[in-house]
Amino acid sequence: MEEKDFKSGFVALIGRPNVGKSTLMNYLVGQKVAITSNKPQTTRNRISGIYTSNKMQVVFVDTPGIFKPHSKLDDYMDKASLSSLNDVDLVLFMVEPEEIGKGDQYIADLLKEVKVPVFLVINKVDQIHPNKLLPIMDSYHKLEGFKEILPISATQGIGIEDLLGTINKYLPEGPQYYGADQITDRPEYFVVAELIREQILVLTSQEVPHATAVAVDHMNKHERGKLVIEATIYVEKDGQKGIIIGKGGKMLKQIGINSRKEIENLLGEKVNLRLWVKVQYNWRSDPGFLKQIGYDKKELS
Repeated sequence: MEEKDFKSGFVALIGRPNVGKSTLMNYLVGQKVAITSNKPQTTRNRISGIYTSNKMQVVFVDTPGIFKPHSKLDDYMDKASLSSLNDVDLVLFMVEPEEIGKGDQYIADLLKEVKVPVFLVINKVDQIHPNKLLPIMDSYHKLEGFKEILPISATQGIGIEDLLGTINKYLPEGPQYYGADQITDRPEYFVVAELIREQILVLTSQEVPHATAVAVDHMNKHERGKLVIEATIYVEKDGQKGIIIGKGGKMLKQIGINSRKEIENLLGEKVNLRLWVKVQYNWRSDPGFLKQIGYDKKELS
């Protein structure tokens, strides 16, 4: 597809935890490439989703939600968010449908340093009365610096056509970087690990989710017509290991069943999923371990 007016580029999604960045990206690419959860800090790494039409190709870079760092992992997440803004064509700053607060003001101030166009995207507008939208938009207009202010609902599809049309106006002419059917540039093992982690977020209690990491150890052999995937779930404390395994192994079994369905949908083939749980004390503050499981600071340069 080499129409001379074809446009392409990289677009960063940025905002506080839980504003719906991953939901928007999954809606746009039509398939789950980023995990979603009602718990904050769900997205830990930069994940690219690829939207392709006959007019343009947009590579969306989903960043971890920005918040004040507490550990080496938090620090990594904030740096990953900001570093991704140095090499994109456009930034979408996503907010909740409410007047600007301290957290969004903090991000808006950081974005003043960004040289590329920044759109303000007000998500979840289906959750408020239409009369409340104008005062919210006005509170952001006062900040200036935003090229466009766009209300949307990533779950309902409201305003998405307008968003895509506006992105198209700002993107440069360029080639199609990826095949039309490719929806992410992350290796499959990374997305598989994220799908397993999503089920841990969904199924386990509040104290466990952000103390867990998932690493796919092997994903390259078939047995009896099924792809064998072996993965390790890492936790920080012995008690957390007990919660994830559950009474008689019940919780781990359920995590496995739910994850396998999602992975089979993604890969389009039958899967034999084998999960282990290991304790890695205080892994979130261990740079060597973070690197080993894929949170590599080299990605940030």
